[in-house]
Amino acid sequence: MTTSTTAPVRRQSPRTAVLRTEARLFRREAGALFWTLGFPPLLLVILGSIRSFRKFDPGLGMRVIDVYVPTLVLVALIVTGLQAMPPVLTGYRERGILRRMSLTPVRPSELLIAQMGLNGAAGVLSALVCLAIGRLAFDVQLPKQAFGYALAFLLTVTTALALGALISALAPTARLATGIGTLVFFPSLFSAGLWAPVQSMPHTLREIVVLLPFGAASQALEQAAAGHWPDWSHLGVLIAWAAVLSAAAVRWFRWE
Repeated sequence: MTTSTTAPVRRQSPRTAVLRTEARLFRREAGALFWTLGFPPLLLVILGSIRSFRKFDPGLGMRVIDVYVPTLVLVALIVTGLQAMPPVLTGYRERGILRRMSLTPVRPSELLIAQMGLNGAAGVLSALVCLAIGRLAFDVQLPKQAFGYALAFLLTVTTALALGALISALAPTARLATGIGTLVFFPSLFSAGLWAPVQSMPHTLREIVVLLPFGAASQALEQAAAGHWPDWSHLGVLIAWAAVLSAAAVRWFRWE
């Protein structure tokens, strides 16, 4: 008499299954991967190749490239939150994917969590690459106040993703989500100091910029990089924006 045994089938949890599927789709988006992972490091290399940016600037009290490394870290998060995530989430809702998911054991919230996790991880990876390039290629010191830098960075990641989620909540179509994201994208880059370091802006403009999320983040990251604890006013601005944007996204986000 023979008996046959079958190995138990290991079932994935809905969250794990959705995360793996979204990760596979995310890797196939060459354009999104370039803008999220490739553009900020490439821009840093271009800026670092400018000879004058590698010389000490008496007005800034440091080299221009030393200022731009924290700025490009911010650019990585801005691109992720405003350009990468909203069109995907809005496209899912526009095509009825979220409505159909609500009829299965997989909840739409699992998809939202997966998208925020993947895009957040991509932004973090791009930021780490910028830090590594700055240190190895241009002798930019790593953040001297590591804990303060990590705190400011975490708050910035949260704010960027919350802003992206709010755009996803308000935009009825993927095309409109891209348009809204682009409208917010360029002012966000300006407030982060991409065109001109926040420290070099006129006093009145600087006072306005540091009340915006990425202006405050720029100053908090720059202070931590220099070895100082980020000013609590900058951290407070980030906390307030993260809370308000998250609450608004939860309030207005619809699955269909």
